Amino acid sequence: MILVTGATGNIGNTLLRELRASGTGPLRGLTRETARAAFPAGVEAVAGDLTRTASLKPALEGVRSMFLVSRIGPDAEIIEAARSAGVEHVVLVSSITVQTHPHLGPAEENLTVERLLKDSGMVWTILRPTQFASNALWWAEAIRGHEAVRVPYADIGLPTIHPADIASVARVALTESAHRGRTYALTGPERITARQQVGAIAAVLGRDVPFAGISRQEAHRAMAAFLGEEAAAAVLDLTGGDVNDELLAVRDTVSRITGAPARTFRQWAAANAAAFR
Repeated sequence: MILVTGATGNIGNTLLRELRASGTGPLRGLTRETARAAFPAGVEAVAGDLTRTASLKPALEGVRSMFLVSRIGPDAEIIEAARSAGVEHVVLVSSITVQTHPHLGPAEENLTVERLLKDSGMVWTILRPTQFASNALWWAEAIRGHEAVRVPYADIGLPTIHPADIASVARVALTESAHRGRTYALTGPERITARQQVGAIAAVLGRDVPFAGISRQEAHRAMAAFLGEEAAAAVLDLTGGDVNDELLAVRDTVSRITGAPARTFRQWAAANAAAFR
């Protein structure tokens, strides 16, 4: 039995569909509301909440492999619950910042979770993706309202990754033993700037999308209101304020592991155009 947590999210839902299509089974998807879960036929929907570890006990029964995104719930408790339930292998989504910006608070937290998993006695595979293409959804409200997308560091390109590629790598890691005990840095196939991302969305929508570059200070004021001061500063460092060669590197990990080319941001924009209309 494979358990996919976050099964209604960008990565988890795609992962379930890929596992089902490949004939892997049995499969179980964790969700807060089973009645609303749109899982593929044959996938068992089981109720549970990563923020309430006690609720995971039924979901973990009989599970041998688990997919987990870090820092959604109390990771130490989740990992211990999985170990106690007899889970043998965990595929963990961490962050590339563990290796590119280990001094930042969120990176330190991700590294702590990685160490917890490695020390648990369970077999592990760790995925460290870079910036998600789906972060562009932060701009959706402005684009729908025909307002300008306002971002700092407009012309710094990062190798943004399509969440479906994280799912594809996770599917291979969950089903092929050669990837156990391995850590993989994951990126998209090319660097793309914020200005280019907005241009790609505009092309999909078939209309102009206003764009404005702003200062770090202005961006920080807006982001700190909902992320907090420290998290906002970290995001701004990672999106242009403190980039380095390790963060900017385009890697072929996705294609090497899955046998298919990594998806572009433009493919993501085309698949998610409805969010911006």
